[in-house]
Amino acid sequence: MSAAPAKVNIAAALAGINDHWNPRIAAEVGDTQIKLVKFAGSFDWHSHADEDELFLVISGTMRMHLRTGDVDVGPGEFIAIPHGTEHCPEALDGECAVMLIEPAKTINTGDTITDRTRTKLQRI
Repeated sequence: MSAAPAKVNIAAALAGINDHWNPRIAAEVGDTQIKLVKFAGSFDWHSHADEDELFLVISGTMRMHLRTGDVDVGPGEFIAIPHGTEHCPEALDGECAVMLIEPAKTINTGDTITDRTRTKLQRI
């Protein structure tokens, strides 16, 4: 028999995150992970050859830089990035809190390895 599902309070989970660009696993649904992360400033340009990603903004405003033009995403809005699409998220006006929905195998910096690359994520 498996353990009972745990409820996640998004605001409380985000309050416990005190760094940036370091996603935490909040839940798993099949082969998909639900991650929470805080952004500050701009990230690295990258893409994911096989994984699609969804960025749901919880607070703040995120600008998703794309080679085809920038898209601003505010609280309660999301943007889905298809695999193979070069992108670069940026927090506008300070800090931005984001929920990521993506395959478990997704590495945050995709095809670009930097000091921000996280291969082992903490769980909330």
